[in-house]
Amino acid sequence: MKQSIKKLVAGATLVLGAFGAIAADPIKIGSVLSVTGPAAFLGDPELKTLQLYVEDINKKGGVLGRPLQLVHYDDGSDASKANGFTKRLIDDDKVDILIGGTTTGATMSAVPLVEKAGIPFISLAGAVVIVEPVKKFVFKTPHTDRMAAEKVFEDMKKRGLTKVALLSETSGFGGSGKKETEGVAGKYGITLVANETYGPKDTDISPQLTKIKNSAGVQAVFVFGLGQGPAIVTKNYKQLGITLPLYQSHGVASDEFLKLAGPAAEGVRLPSPAQLVPEKLAANDPQKPIVTAYDKAYKAAYKQDVSTFGGYAYDGLMLAVDAIKRAGSTDKAKVRDALEATKGFVATSGTFNMSPTDHMGLDLSAFRMLEVKNGDWTLVQ
Repeated sequence: MKQSIKKLVAGATLVLGAFGAIAADPIKIGSVLSVTGPAAFLGDPELKTLQLYVEDINKKGGVLGRPLQLVHYDDGSDASKANGFTKRLIDDDKVDILIGGTTTGATMSAVPLVEKAGIPFISLAGAVVIVEPVKKFVFKTPHTDRMAAEKVFEDMKKRGLTKVALLSETSGFGGSGKKETEGVAGKYGITLVANETYGPKDTDISPQLTKIKNSAGVQAVFVFGLGQGPAIVTKNYKQLGITLPLYQSHGVASDEFLKLAGPAAEGVRLPSPAQLVPEKLAANDPQKPIVTAYDKAYKAAYKQDVSTFGGYAYDGLMLAVDAIKRAGSTDKAKVRDALEATKGFVATSGTFNMSPTDHMGLDLSAFRMLEVKNGDWTLVQ
């Protein structure tokens, strides 16, 4: 009889415990992403990643005994919509932290709102302007456009290429990339002998490439853009018979670029996080287990190739969870302080070491130089 009562009490405790966990207030993760529109191939894997890992974390008991709740909106790659949705997440949905801003434009439209509300915001966009100058509540996971230019110029110097043509997109990302590329060229002994732009919706970029082809002394071409534009550039490049080394930015570090550009991508080089080449990393590489696990989980869930953009979202969520755990609460100021104090945090984009003067926390070693060979990514040694 005593045993039966003990079992009943134990069972009731388990049930109450389960209900207690369910009844705990969720930690609300707000997100505005470009799931449709021109930047969809960035935003779609970002949303899928957040959904996959929020579910995974909740299966394991949540964070601080509370479930995570993802509240997300699709800005359709429109920065003005991102502003409206950010306002809604802060005012109406009362989220605890924000992860998102697929593009630089969307991120920058959200920045004044999050700064005013005092809510931690981890951006998934590339431009250096997001974290320079430092904004109290704004952090980011991708490497900056300046770092991409520096990594490309490092590689060009090794190959003896010093006279370069720059072709950039007139988007927030491309515009910032152009400015940063121009700013660091001299430091690496690079001269920009041609400097052309194209629009994000352009379907033929042959006129700009013809100008570059006819520019005296050009030894290599560097393209700064994201979405479909750089793939169109790559195809037009091949069609015009240009044989100079072609470099892209990390804005196309995705298997989607290989599909869009096809055989024309052969020989293209670009800086990328380790996420594109998990199986090619050295066995003792600290990122190998993380990028390999993410690659496996994402492919199993969605039957799709991974992208570095999904990796940025993974990093954003894991940095947020880590900061909330260290803060011991969702108090916005405490979580902000914990994010800023992040040290030695290994993720898909590299090892994050944040500080009061650095709200990204990655250095050039977080980038790998890749080259397309036989339709696949290879590591440039």
